[in-house]
Amino acid sequence: MSTMSIYAAAVTLFLVMDPIGNIPAFLTILGYVDENRRRKIIAREMVIALAVLVLFLFFGKYILQGMHISEPALSIGGGVVLFLIAIRMIFPRERTAAIEREEQEPLIVPLAVPLVAGPSAMATVVLFANQAPGKMFIWFFALLIAWFASAVVLLSAETLRRRLGTRFLSALERLMGMILTTLAVQMLLTGIENYVRAVETAM
Repeated sequence: MSTMSIYAAAVTLFLVMDPIGNIPAFLTILGYVDENRRRKIIAREMVIALAVLVLFLFFGKYILQGMHISEPALSIGGGVVLFLIAIRMIFPRERTAAIEREEQEPLIVPLAVPLVAGPSAMATVVLFANQAPGKMFIWFFALLIAWFASAVVLLSAETLRRRLGTRFLSALERLMGMILTTLAVQMLLTGIENYVRAVETAM
């Protein structure tokens, strides 16, 4: 993971944020809002989500140090979490069924957190920062790329649904889930490899 490129990191974060999978939830929650106002709300919530993820990117490692969590444990745990996310993307549940439409403007919850800056995205940026603290600029730039791409998708949510259709978006999310599966397995294998190496060194 320490050798991960900015491109791979950006793709991983984009997949974890899952903007395509979040389109139905965003449109349901903001269904009563005028389309122009809806874009402003989405833009605001995306900025809040970015602020949360940047906070975890730069300060999350101190939380891990305080909890005495090792790098292999974080890598293995992160791989498991990403794998579970990928499985949900490949076999999605109905996301909008449990969402109640409230005719009041959402703030932070649930759009910014947890739909965009969810536990998985937070854990991913913390994982990047912990495994390669000398590449913080790369991780930050990768986060900006993934965030910008996610913002573009969500700001175009209504247009994408009209032009591509719900079935195509669902198929695209499954494809993204398959890609994320391979990234999750690689993260898991890296964690196991680092753990074995640490044990052999200790012996």
